[in-house]
Amino acid sequence: MGDMVDDFADSKRATSEAGKPVNVAAQVIAAIVVVGGLAGLLWALDLDSKASAERGPATCTATHDSKPSKPVSGARLCTALNRPDLPALLGTPDEHAETADGNESTITSADGTKTTTPEADVDLKTYSLRLSASNDDLGVADMAGLLGTGAEKKTVLGHPAVVYSDRTIALSFNLGGGKAKSGPGGIARSLLVARDAKDGGGYFEVSIWRQDFATPDDTALFRVAEKVLPTVPGWAAR
Repeated sequence: MGDMVDDFADSKRATSEAGKPVNVAAQVIAAIVVVGGLAGLLWALDLDSKASAERGPATCTATHDSKPSKPVSGARLCTALNRPDLPALLGTPDEHAETADGNESTITSADGTKTTTPEADVDLKTYSLRLSASNDDLGVADMAGLLGTGAEKKTVLGHPAVVYSDRTIALSFNLGGGKAKSGPGGIARSLLVARDAKDGGGYFEVSIWRQDFATPDDTALFRVAEKVLPTVPGWAAR
C-alpha cells in the first residue's frame, strides 16, 4: 500500500488564486489534491479560462496507453463521467466540461508487481472531478479501515461505500524563475463504492473538488455517483 499511496498522478487544469488574476506569461497557479492516498496528486491546469469558456463542451481525449486496462479503460471511464447532464448533477447547469481526459497510470510495488489504474478527469469552471477504478482484492470495508476515523460508511445503489475528505494544496510556479510557493487549498470529497453488493473486491472512486477552494457539495457527489457508476463496465447491479 505504501507504494500506492506515494504514486503521483498527472495533472490537468490550472486555477487562479482567490482574488488574484493570473499573468500567464509570468506564472502558473495549480491546484493539487491528494485523493484517497491511492490516486496520488490531482493537478488542474488551465492557462486560458476565457478561451476555454468560448469553446463548446469538451470531448474525451483518447487514453495515452496503447494497451488499455481491462475490464474498463480510462477512455471508457471518461465517456461515463463526461455526461451531457454532468453540470446539472453538480448544481451548475449553466457550465460545461472544459477539459475531459481518460488515462492509465501504472505503479510498481516493492516486489516488482505492476498495477494499472484507469482514471478519468473532467473539469468545469466550478468543479473538477475524477473517476477511477480498482480491480484488486481490497474491498470497501478494507479501505474504510485504512482511511481513518473521518471516513463515513454509506450505501450507494445497494453497494457498500465510504465517503471521506482530503485537503488540497495550492502551488504557485514562477515561470520566469524563482521558487514555487505552496499553501493550503480547499477540500476534496471522495466516494469509494464497491463493484458489487457483496463487496467481493474492487471498487470505483468518484472525487470532486472546487476551483474556488470551497467545500464541495456531498449531495452533488452522490448524484454524480448514482448516475455514472451503473454505466461503467464492471459495475454489478447486485
